[in-house]
Amino acid sequence: MSDLDTAPVPASATDLQDERLRRSTSIGGSIALLRDQIRGGDLGLIPVIAGLVVIATVLQILNPIFLSSTNLVNLLLECAPVGVIALGIVCVLLVGEIDLSVGSVSGLSAATVAIGFVNRDWPVWLAIVAAVAMGCVIGWVYSQAFNRFGVPSFVISLAGLLSLLGVQLKVLGATGSVNLPFDSALVRFAQLAFVPDWLSYLLVLLAGVALFVVGYAHGRARRRAGLSDRSLTVLAVRSAALVVILGSAVWYLNRTRGVGWMFVLFVALVLALHYALSRTRWGKSIYAVGGNVEAARRAGINVRVVYTSAFVLCTSLAALGGVLAAARLAAANQSSGGGDVNLNAIAAAVIGGTSLFGGRGTAFAALLGILVIQSISSGLTLINLDSSYRFIVTGVVLLLAVAVDSVARRSRKSSGRA
Repeated sequence: MSDLDTAPVPASATDLQDERLRRSTSIGGSIALLRDQIRGGDLGLIPVIAGLVVIATVLQILNPIFLSSTNLVNLLLECAPVGVIALGIVCVLLVGEIDLSVGSVSGLSAATVAIGFVNRDWPVWLAIVAAVAMGCVIGWVYSQAFNRFGVPSFVISLAGLLSLLGVQLKVLGATGSVNLPFDSALVRFAQLAFVPDWLSYLLVLLAGVALFVVGYAHGRARRRAGLSDRSLTVLAVRSAALVVILGSAVWYLNRTRGVGWMFVLFVALVLALHYALSRTRWGKSIYAVGGNVEAARRAGINVRVVYTSAFVLCTSLAALGGVLAAARLAAANQSSGGGDVNLNAIAAAVIGGTSLFGGRGTAFAALLGILVIQSISSGLTLINLDSSYRFIVTGVVLLLAVAVDSVARRSRKSSGRA
């Protein structure tokens, strides 16, 4: 059994969770708890959801095409590659560190897939495994430099950004670009593969059932331990609301091409990481290290293992995002992973609600954050504004997100809940 499995959870965090669950056993109690959390500065995902609604409303007024099903289908597909990279950024931000090289990792991954699949005639699955494995090794190297030599993650990843960019250019060679066959399974997956209508509705129903079953199983375990938990009514209402919201969205997208399998993959990764962060000892250790590394160490958590897992997950997901980006473009070139990929991935994680100070955030931050960024990009393109405005608006939204997090952090400290 690993150190992560045996590490205790700080009592203060457990007591706070028990109190919150005790007060959320009914619908009225859940509403009161939400109100108290907002007053105490624990805003959660509320600011980014509100911001997304405002952005969508404004852009729809400026151009009625923005919320058309055709544009939303394209928007979701464009979200997936950078969103997967942002999901990895969430991991390192939660432990209070940063990775500035995810763009270069994704670019090198795209080049690796293209060279292996096209020039070396590898099976496509082998090329993808090689690219992701390369990302995993890069993250391990980062963690060794951080754990053993104490090099700041900012410096490590900045060196990685420059070095890996050079490796990418070397791998691509003099041509500087490799096209992926349009009839390959990888390109079809990213551009032409959509979930059948009946299956999309079935997945929505399964999501609602899974939410109820997971909540019920968790509540039963708590009740056996003599602790309080949400009532069946709360669980049923929550699951029904999820089915209605997702079902309506799927129905609207199915009016044209439907839901792309690449976006489904992204959502599946978000849910997997959310489960790992919220339901496993490893996830609790991630939050503990990000909240107070010294307290986590004294509680028996193997801090080095936690840091290693965060770096490896970040670079592995960046590599996978690079594979999806190459498939979406049907090519890998010298600009793959460059431009604003790096900045958008980090901005998405922060805009989505992940704290730069560590210890606060969820996997859904990557999903919501990239939806905000891609909505801004798509909307401004539709109203014929050049990219300069997109950078300006994205920068302002990022500043507002960090400001909200800072204000909420001070509010929690003043109320004794930090």
